[in-house]
Amino acid sequence: MRRCVDLDALRPAMVADVQVVTSDGKSIAAHSFVLATASPVLERMIDRARRGWNAECTIRILGVSSDGVFAFLHILYASRVAPEDEEVVSVYGPQLLALSHAYRVGWLKRAAEASMTARLTPEHAVDMLKLARLCDAPRLYLRCARLAAKDFAAVERSDGWRFARRHDAALELEILQLLEDADQRRERWARERASREAYRQLAEAMDSLVHIFSDDRGCTCADADTDATPCRGLRLLMRHYATCSARKAAPGGGCTRCKRMLQLFHLHASVCDRAAPDDDDHPCRVPLCSHFKAKMRAEKADKTWRLLVKKVTRARVMSRLAAERKVPELVAASWARYSNGGARLR
Repeated sequence: MRRCVDLDALRPAMVADVQVVTSDGKSIAAHSFVLATASPVLERMIDRARRGWNAECTIRILGVSSDGVFAFLHILYASRVAPEDEEVVSVYGPQLLALSHAYRVGWLKRAAEASMTARLTPEHAVDMLKLARLCDAPRLYLRCARLAAKDFAAVERSDGWRFARRHDAALELEILQLLEDADQRRERWARERASREAYRQLAEAMDSLVHIFSDDRGCTCADADTDATPCRGLRLLMRHYATCSARKAAPGGGCTRCKRMLQLFHLHASVCDRAAPDDDDHPCRVPLCSHFKAKMRAEKADKTWRLLVKKVTRARVMSRLAAERKVPELVAASWARYSNGGARLR
């Protein structure tokens, strides 16, 4: 990093009236009005240290190296993080984060936090996690937690983790708790993705039932030379339901596949938005639809079944909206990464 020669050169119209003393005893000349404008904490320190009108005063900025203090003052004089100062922020990022937090320089704190978040490595994740907690840097804290959960093997080999295990049990427990929370969160996301996929498949089965019995000719999708169509599986299931000997021997019972077919007919009747059974304008052609509708009017469905119907109806609506609307490429790529991540988790 190219160090500035003197801060006084940035404000040649006035003589420096403040001496900033660092931890190693070095003194840096600065201007009180610049420091007071940039930081309310420095303003109070200057007011307490000043003994007379326009008299030179001395303040101490401790806890970091003299180069870190000089970089902090240099950026305060610039009043912004210029492109040529990004290297300074990357080199003295932890020191600038600590100083900007202690002296309440919000814009510099955000810039230092963003720079450290972008350049974070597993070797420094534990140290930066503790610094982020002390300096109230949520973005950096979240990035450290995600990096530790993603590559904990590399974090375990770091000096920060070894130090935490030997001397900081609270930090070790916090990191282990973060890892456990991340695992539980991934498992919960995997369960939610699996349930959404099940509801989507049920909604697709409901649409396929309507498609199969849409007209007198019936559906010809099952005759196509492909296994991807959902109509093929439903046609085979209905063919088994019509010829099942176990169902004929025990009415209302039957094998597992027959019970599954009855549940699909019942679910269709629950989500069917066609006219009432006694209305001949647009009747529903799906078998047993009017039977289950009459049964539902006579008997109240339980809470679990009503919840299933609600989720399947929502999945049908969302699938129709997704089919009618063109998805942007960025959103489609994000969905693909999300789905692939879920597949790896499962």
